Amino acid sequence: MGFRKKFDRLSVKIKKILNNSPRCHDWEHTKRVLHNARMLAGEEKKADLKVVELGALLHDIARADEMAIKGKVCHAKKGAELAKKILKKEGFDKDTVKKAVWCVRRHRFRSDEMPVSIEEKIIYDADKLDSVGAVGLGRAFLFAGREGAKVHNTKEEALNSPAYSENDTAYREYLVKQRDIPGKMLTKTGRNVAEQRVKFMKDFFQKLDEEVFG
Repeated sequence: MGFRKKFDRLSVKIKKILNNSPRCHDWEHTKRVLHNARMLAGEEKKADLKVVELGALLHDIARADEMAIKGKVCHAKKGAELAKKILKKEGFDKDTVKKAVWCVRRHRFRSDEMPVSIEEKIIYDADKLDSVGAVGLGRAFLFAGREGAKVHNTKEEALNSPAYSENDTAYREYLVKQRDIPGKMLTKTGRNVAEQRVKFMKDFFQKLDEEVFG
């Protein structure tokens, strides 16, 4: 069986697994990361597209497990273990499995293991791109609503409030994390795209300020 058929068959299985994940890290998120990864790989000519696609498909395979026990397990590390078993079972070649597993292991923003290969950097950047721009705003408001936060607040309220509070707004997420994403990207293309998307977010919150506070 060729790679594409194996990949499509695996995608169906991963979709079922990710149905148990929170909306911010579900199958829809994985599809967007896969789209981003393919776009970045198209610009980074030395990247192995097969490894990139598998890494993107499996990067959040253990996210539900991490959420279920309040972060006591790292979804990247556990995901790498699961990815290795799944890919071997599906019959992917040894070298591709090894490289894809490292993509899963090193994709996390808060990690002590930074990406090394171009494929790992692409997955890292592709995941981060889904947290900025229009879709980043959508995810931030989705999370804020789930936690019972306000629609909007002042910069002072946002920066001086703890996470998971009524002031843990989408604006707080932007100020604390999202606006700094471009400087943390590892590929030139990823950085350029992130800069454009964050500019859009900055303009959005300026408009929101005008509408809310006058």
